[in-house]
Amino acid sequence: MKLIGSYTSPFVRKISVILLEKGIAFEFINEMPYNDINGVAKYNPLGKVPALVTDNGECWYDSPIIAQYIELLDIAPAMVPREPKAALQMRQLEALADGVMDAGLVAVRELARPVAQQSENELVRQREKINRSLNMLENYAADGTLNADEVNLATIATACAIGYLNFRHVAPGWCAQRPHLVKLVETLFQRESFARTAPPKA
Repeated sequence: MKLIGSYTSPFVRKISVILLEKGIAFEFINEMPYNDINGVAKYNPLGKVPALVTDNGECWYDSPIIAQYIELLDIAPAMVPREPKAALQMRQLEALADGVMDAGLVAVRELARPVAQQSENELVRQREKINRSLNMLENYAADGTLNADEVNLATIATACAIGYLNFRHVAPGWCAQRPHLVKLVETLFQRESFARTAPPKA
């Protein structure tokens, strides 16, 4: 099995963590989607990471689809409940965390533009998305929907999203008044799967 992605993508990290937690062997192929020659495109016509190539040559892309494919392999531990509505609720939490990742990526790309060309309105929009989403995730962590002692699709996606915010310094001070999210990520970041997939330090 091959995972195509970049070491800095939170979406790729999410899939890497799932594979490591399940003990599934895979080869990591480092491809930067924003290079002039986009090597990702031969796996995903959209040119986005991650992409997963199975041992029999099937290619899957988009991290929620890949996560679902991995779950279909029925390899413990389960990352999604079997009951359909509970599974749907967990995938909605994944979508919320993925949205934080998306907003963070947009903000990073905007900040990479020359200062004179940056849109402050766009940056504010993305920060507001991130803050609203983190507030909701904090509520879920407070009521136990997101449990720091459980490793599942929702907690992994949430920790990967916050790990990206930390890495890119997109939302400094996000941890203020969000103690339950802090506990969640601190607990998960101690796991070997997260230690092995931490983005490289600049």
